[in-house]
Formats: sequence, structure tokens, C-alpha cells
Amino acid sequence: MASSHAAAPWQRRCRVTDAGAATAAAPVSGIGDICAVLVTHRPDLAVLDEALASLSAQVSHVVVVDNASPGDALQGSCEAHPGSSLLALPENLGLAEALNAGIDHARTLAGVTHVLLLDQDSVPAPDMVSSLVHGLATLSARVPVAAVGPCFRDVRESADAPFVRIRFPLNRKLYCEDRCETIRCDFLITSGCLIPLAVLADVGGMDASLFIDNVDLEWCFRATAAGYELHGICAARLGHRLGDARKRIPGASRGIVVHAPRRLFYMMRNRVLLYRRAYTPARWIAQDVPRLIAKLLLFALLVPPRRRNLRCMLAGLRAGIAGRATAPPDID
Repeated sequence: MASSHAAAPWQRRCRVTDAGAATAAAPVSGIGDICAVLVTHRPDLAVLDEALASLSAQVSHVVVVDNASPGDALQGSCEAHPGSSLLALPENLGLAEALNAGIDHARTLAGVTHVLLLDQDSVPAPDMVSSLVHGLATLSARVPVAAVGPCFRDVRESADAPFVRIRFPLNRKLYCEDRCETIRCDFLITSGCLIPLAVLADVGGMDASLFIDNVDLEWCFRATAAGYELHGICAARLGHRLGDARKRIPGASRGIVVHAPRRLFYMMRNRVLLYRRAYTPARWIAQDVPRLIAKLLLFALLVPPRRRNLRCMLAGLRAGIAGRATAPPDID
């Protein structure tokens, strides 16, 4: 599993050229040590070991922030890779809180100026960090940059995912294709984001009240509202896995990503919570409302367990409309 997870996205190689990036061996001003913050919850240990092996060769520090996984296997994985340490949380506090804990840990490490955020389903290419570093350094000399992220490919797909600029009624999808460049975008997924600690001090950390879904989207909206830009780095490559299992339904040729009822609660609650925030782009809200309705109908009518799906989604909608970051119903 681990080898197929990592190999496909890295077959193409290019170097960031529109920003005038240097080679990986050249020094980069303004960027000190990097601490990778990798969040886990019941991870696939083979994929985790592959990620840690790649990271330990690219960054000075790796902190694995674990959301209460059972057993002690994670400690052995961390001990096997130089520069890696384990921060075990006493309970599952969610993705956002775990990221914040890792960021706080990075601030205590001498010389660390940037964090690289990752989740347990991601494996960086061997030169991903150097590509991100050079892209960020060059861009930051011209514009205020909140974060840069890699070009990633879901291991179940045959093509890279695009970077996105939010438009109405449809987003503009920007593909790296054969171009070697950076791409300004409106949001980046959490995994693979390289962020200066100074930006986090200015913008703030992740919103722990969201727990898991739309954590990256909310932070990107907040950062861009504060005057920063976000950029994708085409030369940086990441193998990633988005979402849970896929299920084929009539009319959907590629199948749909299926989530547990509790996850559907967070998806509904958090998107409505974002609708209420002044810094959320109106064009994103306008195009997301139809998605909300479509997801509600799909999981209530076609995807089992339909009754539990509907109950959790309605509970999430009620909480979001009321502006409350309440917990999901205890039904699955």
C-alpha cells in the first residue's frame, strides 16, 4: 500500500521558474528551520512510516500529534526516524486543536521559523520541502504570502488536483500541467502547507471549534482577508488521499466519497458556521448553498444509513444556523 501511495504523483519533475527559484542546494534567506506537524488518529502505520522517512530527510524537526490512537505503535514509528517526536493528546480533540498543539510545540524549538502541516494520509515527494521553501522565499520578496502548498494527487485518481480560485457560479480550476510555475489560489488544503510562524502570530491559528471539516478553508479565508496571498507550487509534489471510501451510485460515473454520519454533522455545521463569518467570501457562500442541498438529499435518500445520515445532517444544520459549535449526536 505504501509504495503505491507514494509513487504516482512524482513521475513529473519541474522547477519553479516564474518566481525565479534557485536550486535546492542554494541558501534561502529569511527561512530558518522547519518543523513538520503531522496529525494522526488511528493511522495506517505503513503510510506513516513512509511519510516520516521522507520528512526526516527534509526538515529539522517532525512532531507527530496523535489524537488518542490506541496502543503504543506510534512511539516506535517516531523513534525509528531521526528528529521525530510524539505528542500524544489524551483524547481526540480534532484536527484543528491538534494542529495548534503542534504549532505551539514548534514555537518552543530553537531556530524554527516555519511549520509544515500534514495529515496521516499524505506522503511528501523527496524534494517537496525544498520546492516549497524556494517558492515561498521568492514570492515573499514581492508580496505578503500566508502559505504555499504542493501540487497533490489523490492516490485513487489518475491526474493531479487543481489549485482553485473561487468564482461564481463556477470555480476556476488551475492545473500545473506542463508549466513550471507558482499559482495564486484562494485556498490550500491543510496537508503540505508551509506557513511562517510570523504569519500564524498575525492571522491566528486554526479554529478549534470547527474540529475537523473546513479547518483549512476557514484559515485561508481569514488569511486572505488579512491581506495575505496563497500560492501553489507546481514543483512541490504530494501523494494524498482525500476523504473516506467511495461508493458507486446511479448517475455518478466515478462514485462518491462516503462519510460516516458524525462526519456529515461536521460538514453541515461548519459550512453554515462559515456562512455567518464576515471574512467568508460571498461568492463561496453563493456556490456552496447548492452543494449543501445536494449533499443533504444525496445522503438522506441514496446513501445508507439514510436515517442516521439525515439526523446528523439536520442536527449540524440546526447548530450552524444557531451559531453553536456543539458536538454531534452520539448515534454511530
